[in-house]
Amino acid sequence: MPENFGSPVPIQPLSIGNVVSAGVRLYRSHLKTYLKLSLIAHLWVLFPIYGWAKYANIPGLISRLAFGELTNQPESVEDARSHVNRRLWSFITVNLRVGIYVILAYLGLAIVSIVVILLGLGLGFILGFILGREPIVIIMFLAVPLAVVIPMLGLTWFYSRWVIADVALAVEENINSSKSINRSWELTQSSAFRVQGVVIVANIVTLPIVFLFNSVPSLFLQRLEQGSTLYWIVYSICLLTSLVGGIFVMPFWQVIKAVIYYDLRSRREGLGLQLRNHDI
Repeated sequence: MPENFGSPVPIQPLSIGNVVSAGVRLYRSHLKTYLKLSLIAHLWVLFPIYGWAKYANIPGLISRLAFGELTNQPESVEDARSHVNRRLWSFITVNLRVGIYVILAYLGLAIVSIVVILLGLGLGFILGFILGREPIVIIMFLAVPLAVVIPMLGLTWFYSRWVIADVALAVEENINSSKSINRSWELTQSSAFRVQGVVIVANIVTLPIVFLFNSVPSLFLQRLEQGSTLYWIVYSICLLTSLVGGIFVMPFWQVIKAVIYYDLRSRREGLGLQLRNHDI
């Protein structure tokens, strides 16, 4: 049975688990189509400039297809592609701008972490001078983990505010790269921590794939002499497995983002549509 989001009462947000599980079901039910598009996107990486633009464009295409399924208004790949292709260069602009914003956020958070460590050291020495050595150990024990946790949580929070920018660009009319980034910030305003939770859980879900296709093959390189023939053979295999891992992970993320985008819009703007149970 579909989950009806068209009632006149205030719409309750999907839980973190529901968002991820809905994304998994949708991804699984359209696996062949999404993987084919993801493969094409990763092959475009081999061609500079235009190919990179296509690589940024196709994830938006996947999200648009997923959003159409969620709203019971499915599109063919050709129809969806004709829409997103009109904004080919806008997608790469969105990715570049979000990437720059994330880097700037990381630098700011790193500064905060350094300040936390310095304040912890200062407070520890002051209290240590007054009360003895134990306060120094306790404060450092607390300050160092905080210095690591603050950038990690802060970075995922900022990324969560911009995570659906490419979906807005793929779905909405009369929008450009700047407006789509602002649109993502606006839609996530009252749900930032919940979206952050979805991002964290989705990362955990993809960890086995990343570990299997990226981390495990690279372990073999550590035992080989750099520059040797065997090293370059294994290196090529690592690139290939990394490509395969990326082909599987990209559509999953784009579907998750489409579910987030649908959920936020349905609650904030009342799409009055249904989120289907994708067991088909």
